[in-house]
Amino acid sequence: MTRRTEWPDTDAGGGPGPEYAAEPSRGTPEPGRRAGFGEGAGRRSRSRSTDSGSPSSSRAERGEPRDPVEQARNICLRLLTGTPRTRKQLADALRKREIPDEAAEEVLSRFEDVGLIDDAAFADAWVESRHHGRGLARRALVRELRTKGVDPAVIDEAVGQLDLEQEEETARELVARKLRSTRGLDRDKRLRRLAGMLARKGYGEGMALRVVRQAIEAEGEDTEGLDEPF
Repeated sequence: MTRRTEWPDTDAGGGPGPEYAAEPSRGTPEPGRRAGFGEGAGRRSRSRSTDSGSPSSSRAERGEPRDPVEQARNICLRLLTGTPRTRKQLADALRKREIPDEAAEEVLSRFEDVGLIDDAAFADAWVESRHHGRGLARRALVRELRTKGVDPAVIDEAVGQLDLEQEEETARELVARKLRSTRGLDRDKRLRRLAGMLARKGYGEGMALRVVRQAIEAEGEDTEGLDEPF
C-alpha cells in the first residue's frame, strides 16, 4: 500500500518541498511522481532561496565596493554626528578614505545646500566658544580657523564679533586668574610668565604688557621699566 498526500498546485510556482512528498511503500513507485519534485527538488529549492538575496547584499558578500556616493554620504553623516565640521575637514576625510572626487563633490555640495555644512555658522560658533571658553584672542582664532580650511573672508567676518574692548577685558580676566600663582616670584619673572601666557593665546605685545603692568600695580608693586618688550 502507498500512503499519499495531496500535491499542491504545481503550475503556480515550482515543485513542493519535502513535506509535501508522498511516502511510497518499499519497491512501489509513487503514481504521478514526476522529475523535479521530492527531496532533490527540495534541495534545489533551498539553494535557489539562499542565492536569491538582494543585489547589494550579494555584492557586499563578494567584497565589491558600494556606491561611492552612498559611502561618502554615510561617512559625512557619521562625522557630523554631534560635531560640526567644515567642508574642508569633510573633504579631507573623504579623500583619506579614497572616495572619488566626483562623488565627494556631489555629496559635499548637497550637504551645503541643505545646511548640514555651513562654514560661516561653524566659524561664528568657534569664535564664541574658544574666546569665552579658552580666552583666545582674534589672532589665535584666525590661525585655528585657517587650519580648518575656512575661507579668509568668512574668518574675518567671524572674528569681527570681537572688538578690542572685549579682547582686553578677557585678557584682564585671564591675568587675574593667574596672578595669585605668581606671587613671590621676581617681578620680571612674573611679567614674562603672565605676558607669555597672553601671547600664547593670541594677544598682542602692547596689550599684554599693559594689562600685566596694571594688574601688578594694583597689588602695590612698582612697575617702572615694565614697558620693555618681553
